[in-house]
Amino acid sequence: MHDYLAIHPEVAEALQARKAVVALESTIISHGMPYPRNVETARLVEQTIRDAGAVPATIAVLDGRIRVGLTDDDLEHLANRRGDGSGGDTREVIKVSRRDLPVALATRADGATTVAATMICAALAEIPVFATGGIGGVHRGAENTFDISADLDELAMTNVAVVCAGAKAILDLPKTVEYLETRGVPVIGYGTDELPAFYTRTSGIKLASRCDDPATVARILRAKWQLGLDGGAVIANPIPQSAALDQGMIDGAIAKALEDAHAGGVMGKDVTPFLLSRIEELTGGASLEANIALVRNNAAVAASIAHAYAELSTETALPPKPHLSRTRAWY
Repeated sequence: MHDYLAIHPEVAEALQARKAVVALESTIISHGMPYPRNVETARLVEQTIRDAGAVPATIAVLDGRIRVGLTDDDLEHLANRRGDGSGGDTREVIKVSRRDLPVALATRADGATTVAATMICAALAEIPVFATGGIGGVHRGAENTFDISADLDELAMTNVAVVCAGAKAILDLPKTVEYLETRGVPVIGYGTDELPAFYTRTSGIKLASRCDDPATVARILRAKWQLGLDGGAVIANPIPQSAALDQGMIDGAIAKALEDAHAGGVMGKDVTPFLLSRIEELTGGASLEANIALVRNNAAVAASIAHAYAELSTETALPPKPHLSRTRAWY
């Protein structure tokens, strides 16, 4: 399976030395934000992780390989190759989740990884901490459509912790939390007792667990995985107060965007990109600024957790990671 895996030398060196590494998804670049703010944000988030003393590992599928750690040209390539007329090249960058990963690799398609696919790829590279904006979840009206993000089942199977500002606010948050509970996924409030609602700090949904420091989160993750309890964890980190949006404004924008999506027959994997874009329009760009702020905040927290987890791994004196020497060379 490692024939498909190409780890950037900087990332490989950090992993071999058991230093802090933070995985990052790439759909936020290709499908989550308009150009050029998408590539600017990708670079800014990577720099945020570097400033915190960790190594960023943005993940995507390019040229038939899972690329763990991208060059600046790769980031530009993903950002400016959207297939919707907004970029330079009209060849589409596909949105890659678990079901799409083998197809993208076999057909050598350019693919941006979702939360689910990024978790899979991070686990292959043995990166335990991943930062994103918000996870997918149970969509509103799922009792009729059965539209539930693959992110949730991935969290139940794959040993990667996801630092996020909760689930995206366009979703049915109570049902999302119930689904995660059923699947045995810990949802840990980072400095909060309730689930953040992406654009806002509160949702009214109380969480069973709270942590206020990265070392405690790291110990929880180690205990979970050493017990053989497979699956990830959601580290729910609220958007900074200074960047949070007015609850009434964002609720109104979400309601209108959902109405427009229904009227336009938007379905499946196109729903989330459509809603995020429409909400940006309805809020005059305020939602985009909030999204950027919360992603950077999550990246900083993820770096601190990655540091704490790396220290625990060093203390246990585990053997070197054998897979890195077998991974095909980066090119």
